[in-house]
Amino acid sequence: MKIPIIHGYIERRILINFTADPKVVEKIIPFPFRPKLYKDKAIVGICLIRLKDIKPKGLPNFVGANSENGAHRIAVEWEENGETKSGVYIPRRDSSSKLNTIIGGRVFPGKHYHAKFNVEENNGNYHVDFTSSDNTEILIDAKEVTSFNNNSIFETLENVSDFFESGDLGYSPNNEKFEGLRLNAYTWKVRPLEIKNVKSSFFENEEIFPKGSINFDNALLMTDIEHEWLSVDNKI
Repeated sequence: MKIPIIHGYIERRILINFTADPKVVEKIIPFPFRPKLYKDKAIVGICLIRLKDIKPKGLPNFVGANSENGAHRIAVEWEENGETKSGVYIPRRDSSSKLNTIIGGRVFPGKHYHAKFNVEENNGNYHVDFTSSDNTEILIDAKEVTSFNNNSIFETLENVSDFFESGDLGYSPNNEKFEGLRLNAYTWKVRPLEIKNVKSSFFENEEIFPKGSINFDNALLMTDIEHEWLSVDNKI
């Protein structure tokens, strides 16, 4: 089922990015996807996004819904009609919205787990944590800074911005198929964050990511972005 174009605003989007061993990542992503590499490293991460006034395009804002959401993401490539495509594979999504957990995987692409979020934002400092219905946990403490992490393999803010802007198509598993959703951001601007603390029970699970196979790399912030979500016709 193709959903209508969904319109709304990204009030806050935090991307926490890690480098990972490509051989480890290959084991956890299904065919036809393969890790999209940067300097021979797979790139995985967490997206923490607060959405505002989300509703079918054309309806007034007051009918829109607001929610806090989290997603674990893996940068991937795949072959489609003889071309190499790129985007992200999203093995799990979490949301504060019970509606998202009901329609996710049915009307809206991707199953969503219900989660309880705690969020504090003050003068460029950010704290977000959540615990989902299956006890998956995430916690981050971050502050906005003016300089990009000089230990990142991306070297510059522009490099990492370009990498993620090109990954605007996300695929989520559903009934042995992969449903796609494209983010059309009206503007694309990222700012650097310094991470003071980050925890993810998914990425810290050594049965999935053996010790030493994953390392924090950088974090980014986007705010006040008008956008659309577009369902893609094909399921791969």
